[in-house]
Amino acid sequence: MTRTNEGDGVVYRSSVDFGSIDAIDMHVHLEVDSCGHKALPEDFFEASAKYFKTGERTPSIDAIAEIYRERNMAAVVFTIDARTQFDHEPNSIDDLVEGCARHSDVLIPFGSVDPRTGAAALKEARRQAEELGVRGFKFHPSVQGFDPSDREFYPLWRELEEIGLPIVSHTGQNGMGAGLPGGRGIKLRYSNPLLLDDVAADFPGLTIILAHPSVPWQDEANSMATHKANVYIDLSGWSPKYFPESLVKQASSVLKRKLVFGTDFPLITPDKWLKAFDSLPIDDAVRPLIMKANAVRILGERDSAGERNDHE
Repeated sequence: MTRTNEGDGVVYRSSVDFGSIDAIDMHVHLEVDSCGHKALPEDFFEASAKYFKTGERTPSIDAIAEIYRERNMAAVVFTIDARTQFDHEPNSIDDLVEGCARHSDVLIPFGSVDPRTGAAALKEARRQAEELGVRGFKFHPSVQGFDPSDREFYPLWRELEEIGLPIVSHTGQNGMGAGLPGGRGIKLRYSNPLLLDDVAADFPGLTIILAHPSVPWQDEANSMATHKANVYIDLSGWSPKYFPESLVKQASSVLKRKLVFGTDFPLITPDKWLKAFDSLPIDDAVRPLIMKANAVRILGERDSAGERNDHE
């Protein structure tokens, strides 16, 4: 289903020392593989670079690893398989995993499948988990062109619940396609987090991370995260200085164990994100939970002493 490096046989095994790193960035994109193939058509990269006012839009896996190693951080790295929506083969998941395996001290690979490919998506998800060793999966309903609450996709959610790995799903406003005619066909309504509330309710064993402050549906996302034990929010895609007031207010109370650090790198750099985050009125005791402990719990990792690192 995805482009592969046949015969490599690389299986990812983490060597991240979760007890000594300072943070885990739960939202980092790798959008070009070692063959130069990009995740989406070229006009998406041009539009999103303009929207986010970013420079280098497609850094290599080696460059990403060095950036996070220098900052004593780990990073969850993924791409998007949207082959049906745009008739465009994604960059290679196998190549992504191989790169993360080379840098397993700082990089953690998540997989991606196209839900619109039906039974093939289930088979591919199982392959990525069992043969490649991915530690979760990434979805983008607007870019992939599907309603996650549609019963058509329930076999996929059931399969992922059985596999037992978390998913990250885009919610809220889209930088992808921004400013293009018709938003390049991207439908914002598929990114309403409430569409994932059905999934969270019907598959309670599936951990769901709502990617980004879910503007203009932030209250809906807050409600979901406080209502359902299996729902979290990553804080990527927006500079913290633009976070909705309700999100900032609840970060130190009911959401303190439900929020995880994420940047959306390369669209937002960790340095830029952290500088803005430092100025937010968030309880100092909560910051370590957001920066690392909540993510450690989601990933099911253990610290260097071999104990569950829940920091609770």
